[in-house]
Amino acid sequence: MSSYLPTWPERDATSVWHPFTAMSAYADEHAPVIAAADGFFLVDTTGKTYLDGHSSLWCNIHGHRVPEIDAAIRGQLDRVAHSTLLGLGNTSSIELAEELIQRAPTGLSRVFYADCGAAGVEVALKIAWQYHRQKRQPESRDLFACLGSAYHGDTVGTISLGDIDRFHSLFGGLMFPSLRLPSPAMSGLSLEECLAETERLLANHQERVAGVIVEPLVQAAAGMRVHPAGYLKRLREITRRLGLLLIADEIAVGFGRLGTLFACEQEAVSPDIMILSKGLTGGYLPLAATLTTEEIYAAFLGDPWAGKTFYHGHTYTGNPLACAAARASLRLIEDRDVLGNARRIEVALAEYAANWAAIPHVAEVRHRGTMVGIEVQRDPATGTPFPAEQRMGHQLTLACRERGIIVRNIGDTLVLMPAPAMPLALVDQLADTVTAALRDILR
Repeated sequence: MSSYLPTWPERDATSVWHPFTAMSAYADEHAPVIAAADGFFLVDTTGKTYLDGHSSLWCNIHGHRVPEIDAAIRGQLDRVAHSTLLGLGNTSSIELAEELIQRAPTGLSRVFYADCGAAGVEVALKIAWQYHRQKRQPESRDLFACLGSAYHGDTVGTISLGDIDRFHSLFGGLMFPSLRLPSPAMSGLSLEECLAETERLLANHQERVAGVIVEPLVQAAAGMRVHPAGYLKRLREITRRLGLLLIADEIAVGFGRLGTLFACEQEAVSPDIMILSKGLTGGYLPLAATLTTEEIYAAFLGDPWAGKTFYHGHTYTGNPLACAAARASLRLIEDRDVLGNARRIEVALAEYAANWAAIPHVAEVRHRGTMVGIEVQRDPATGTPFPAEQRMGHQLTLACRERGIIVRNIGDTLVLMPAPAMPLALVDQLADTVTAALRDILR
């Protein structure tokens, strides 16, 4: 009888189906299996350490095993780990809601919890839909407007707002129709042309639009597409002029990623609905919060038998452990000047970006705050991509991994997203390693 015991990677490859992963190649690439973490490093089952260069998929803020967040969760465990919000309250969710409202853009005064970013977007869509009907708006408000190359999640509702072919084209028959607005980062239009076309489209569908959803300042999953200054503010002016709800998806850009707690702050924009997740708990536990104005909330009030209740909820809505982690993270952001550190990271990365742009086959480096996308092409002069079978973006990811850095690619765009609290010395280590990988793979 064989005494062979399968390794962790072998057990992984034979039992776990990984998201956004080509499973046919996964086992042969010997992906690390993470067993522990220490600060801004991950440790695999062999003991090898890796610098977490993409914030564990854009959610980690302070690093791993943060004593203050660990203590907050342990303290909450001593009280209660979970209790439903369906018809009951819990102290942790109340305290977090109060703190979010205190910090949110002016006018946002109510918090509805969910358990992931996509679910938070679904909450926003359903709130907007039901709001219009209970305000006795025209029943024809049946259309949501979103940007070209948008990404807001992977549920059926959120992919209906998505416009990234490799993610969404297969599911066309499942999706509801939406109104596509030109992206100021990808349409090829000037800012003024983009805004003029946006206003024209929204005005032509004014009686049908239930809401306009946008990722403020940066379209993350589109490959870190940075919007020109002033676009968000002007979009808010257009939606207000036409009487349309503006929904801000701050899932990827919130909690210091761009140097302010919320991206909307940078253009003094107050949306009607704002969605938070990812960094909300510091990257510890799944939680989302959809914030709305008092006017929207009031449309759901009435006699209990009047049918105005928002019939939506999740089992783990407002989970006390997650809310305790979020409150601890908010305190650390303020006590440790994490926003100031994120702004210093932005300056440091800008210097590296100029060097990366000069490397042959680098077509474009897109950068704002702690978010970087490095797009590579076979011939940048003509826009000719590498053949798909080369998986060049993935090869760059593997080259970084071999050098002790964990990052991700979106197609042939390598994405870097250091945690906003990462020390500048580690940011330099991340950037230097990426430079070496680019030169090695692209030479």
